[in-house]
Amino acid sequence: MNNSQQRGTSGRSGPPAGRRAELMAIGRKLFADTSYDALSMDDIAKHAGVAKGLIYYYFKSKRGYYLAIVEDSVAELVARAAAEDRVPAAERVRTTIDGYLYYAEHHQAAYRTIVTGGVGSDSEVLAIRDAVREELVATIAEGAYGHRSVPPLARLALVGWLSGVEGSTLEWIGTPEDAGRPGRAEVGALLVRTLRATLAVIGEFVPGCPAPPVPEGDPVPVTGSP
Repeated sequence: MNNSQQRGTSGRSGPPAGRRAELMAIGRKLFADTSYDALSMDDIAKHAGVAKGLIYYYFKSKRGYYLAIVEDSVAELVARAAAEDRVPAAERVRTTIDGYLYYAEHHQAAYRTIVTGGVGSDSEVLAIRDAVREELVATIAEGAYGHRSVPPLARLALVGWLSGVEGSTLEWIGTPEDAGRPGRAEVGALLVRTLRATLAVIGEFVPGCPAPPVPEGDPVPVTGSP
């Protein structure tokens, strides 16, 4: 059991799980607007309107509280990206990317924390970040090939593509709307196109990983050899 998990009741009215969820929601807002170092446990308790001991009860420390919020954000991002697991494989890639962008657009502070690794070089936060990258690469592989594990060369290409996605998405959500920020659909189409190009190249280098067929009516098909 990690330090973000609950181990009892709060002693207050309302279900313990509900109290913990409330604290998580408050923490997301606080850490979105204020840096980790600038927030004390007293500040957090004051904003939450609870005794500081309740936060220690659920999360053990400020770091434990922060890690729990990061873990929860990661779980939501992965769930959003992998939500459409019943659609055909060729379409799943597109829905995965749209879910990923939706999360980044609507949870910008949490997304930045996930991608940049959160608090400095905190090894546990970095491990959480690396875990979500692993899951997303596996999700893309499953959507493209029907299985989560791919040969090393194919994985290398997918990791490179995902790194580009992270940089592009950070740039996108950081661009003000009045500065001509593209819409999510347009960004999604761009990322789908670059992924299909990557999958086509993978197919050339790794015969066991042929590029999935382009869905009928897709406006941005990818050609085979350059």
